[in-house]
Amino acid sequence: MTNAVLALNAGSSSIKFAVFATGSEMPLLSKGQIATDDKTQHFTAYDTTGTKLVDQSWPNTNTGHDPGLEKLLSWIDAHLGTAQLASAGHRVVHGGREFQNPVRLTPTVLEALDRLTPLAPLHQQHSLDPIRALTAIRPNLAQVACFDTAFHHTMPAVTKTFALPRQLTADGICRYGFHGLSYEYIARTMRKQSPRIAKGRVVVAHLGNGASLCAMQSGRSIDTTMSFTALDGLVMGTRCGSIDPGVILYLLEEKGLSAPEIQHLLYNDSGLLGVSGFSSDMRALLASSGQNAKDAVDLFVLRIAQQTAAMTASLGGLDAFVFTAGIGEHAEEVRTMVRERLRWLGMAPGGHVEVMVIPTDEEAMIAVHTQECLDLKP
Repeated sequence: MTNAVLALNAGSSSIKFAVFATGSEMPLLSKGQIATDDKTQHFTAYDTTGTKLVDQSWPNTNTGHDPGLEKLLSWIDAHLGTAQLASAGHRVVHGGREFQNPVRLTPTVLEALDRLTPLAPLHQQHSLDPIRALTAIRPNLAQVACFDTAFHHTMPAVTKTFALPRQLTADGICRYGFHGLSYEYIARTMRKQSPRIAKGRVVVAHLGNGASLCAMQSGRSIDTTMSFTALDGLVMGTRCGSIDPGVILYLLEEKGLSAPEIQHLLYNDSGLLGVSGFSSDMRALLASSGQNAKDAVDLFVLRIAQQTAAMTASLGGLDAFVFTAGIGEHAEEVRTMVRERLRWLGMAPGGHVEVMVIPTDEEAMIAVHTQECLDLKP
């Protein structure tokens, strides 16, 4: 082994990372995260068996990702021994219409991605900040952007289009879709595990703090619930999901809320948190005996069922349903409730729709794309 790839998946308060060896199989070497709160930054790393290799904390000096990334790179260099870190790949939430494939990062590309920030105001900069930090720390390290929107470029035009004047569509106001790296990983995994199912009509439910559905035909995206932004579709941890646009107008005109206040309301104060009144964590809601918590879970499940029906209409039928991501993989009670809501669609035990749970791995998908983009195979 001569090279390794670092995959970075940045969120609002943490960066998940994984290190893979280059080659046809790309074995995982280690994984972990850099978590940040108001007081500290915390760096943890694990080997492939789950054994903790490093656990470090230091005061948060509000200097962005630099201290954590510096420690991560130093640790990787020592951990790899004679091997070398050849590149870093990043999950970038929005690629717009221009970026339909992974791309090597340059100042020009970074500027273009920065211009897409209004399409993902609470996500795009979290994607781009580690790129800038890594460039400052290690300017000669090749970096690749992998896009959450790219997988959905196969959607037909009718699926992408809002019923708005055509000029607005031409200006880029259309349905992009997100969670694409997760869906692409599931599609590839299904091709290996169940080729027959992979060729059919499948709805994949990526259920986490952010949640969406994707309708796949032969492993290609046909439709999805998120659209112009990551705010649309299912009820999420703190995001409202689909909402009557008239509500936004009412909040502006009658309640006197400003655009930033509405943005904060819809992205940060709604969803499971808004309905329950106390938590965005599905585990806490399932453990609660309160009616508000039950209402939040019931709404979450209902929207999944309703929008699964919509995805099935886009596919013209349904052969399989896949649960993935944190809630999808670990909340059996939620999976049971969804299946019960969709008994009529064939998801009851013994029904014709095959129901699967497949863990997702966005970091693995980032590593594969990075290697392919830079042609790093030994």
